[in-house]
Amino acid sequence: MAAIAEFQVRKDKLDETRRVDNEKPALGDGQILAKVDRFAVTANNVTYGVVGERIGYWKFFPVADEGWGVIPVWGFADVEASNHPDVAVGERLYGYWPMASHLVMRPGKVSKTRLVDDAPHRRELPPVYNSYARVSAEAGYDGDMDNDRMVLMPLYATSFCLYDFLKDNDWFGAGRVIIGSASSKTAIGTAYAIKSDDAPPTLVGLTSARNRNAVERLGLYDEVVVYDDIEKLDGNVATVIIDMSGDGGVLGRLHKLLGDNMKYTSNVGVTHFEANDMGPDFIRERSAMFFAPGHMQKRAKDWGPGEFEKRAHSFWRDAALKSRSWLTIQEARGPDAVEHAWRDVLAGKTPADAAWAVGF
Repeated sequence: MAAIAEFQVRKDKLDETRRVDNEKPALGDGQILAKVDRFAVTANNVTYGVVGERIGYWKFFPVADEGWGVIPVWGFADVEASNHPDVAVGERLYGYWPMASHLVMRPGKVSKTRLVDDAPHRRELPPVYNSYARVSAEAGYDGDMDNDRMVLMPLYATSFCLYDFLKDNDWFGAGRVIIGSASSKTAIGTAYAIKSDDAPPTLVGLTSARNRNAVERLGLYDEVVVYDDIEKLDGNVATVIIDMSGDGGVLGRLHKLLGDNMKYTSNVGVTHFEANDMGPDFIRERSAMFFAPGHMQKRAKDWGPGEFEKRAHSFWRDAALKSRSWLTIQEARGPDAVEHAWRDVLAGKTPADAAWAVGF
């Protein structure tokens, strides 16, 4: 019987990696074996690794050696074997997978369109990560959008949550939103969502000189400012900051410039993890890490079952189709391809207008 291949990283040193092969276990009653087809590798996955201990991302796909972990990814898998009466061999699933060739699952709460992995170690983890779409049962499922979906849906779901969170809080009294790392996919998705609002605040994209032209071409931001010019921004405007990188130096400069006009900072990503120590000018009391699954759970209570998913899916599909004008998705297969994609993204070498879709 062929082995399950896992791509593991050192939890405290994400550029140290190894491949581990484990024997496929015999399935118990109610279990299935899903063969991971392909998955996206983006800066989102780097964030999973950086905050894995703090938020619990390492708990989804634990390994025996506690110093090592498996980075979670979003993608598609096909059921290779099944001991569950309601899940057939060959069925295709979309959701949260390990960087691995297979995953043993215990489906629970099985409906026509979704199932939940009810493995004991996952029961206390955020439900959004344990829920899998049975895509063949989805109305309007389009396999030609699989790559778009695995790359953009997780990011644009966060984008939609950010927009909805700020809107729900009346923009914290601000008339301007500054989005850092404005070329990042989650930033672009957030800009799509904000610009679709009936009365959007002024939107400023903060980016590197290298990416300035690309960000301007998107036509989403009212103003595009490079990092060197932060101090040229008007500090007298009430502002919300959406931080995608966790760069403490950049945030400190913004907070110092704005002072009391910095109404709120939402810390979303930590892709610049080497620079994420916050300095003395960082205003902690009006800053908080944004956890999209928590907002999803809130909206599930506010709006009722399925309504958040319906609204977020509609937004994602529309924004994904718009994104085809600038996004290139690179496909590759094999363990070497997985490692190359991970190292490329981790080192910041993947262009902002590109993404990886890989598989073992």
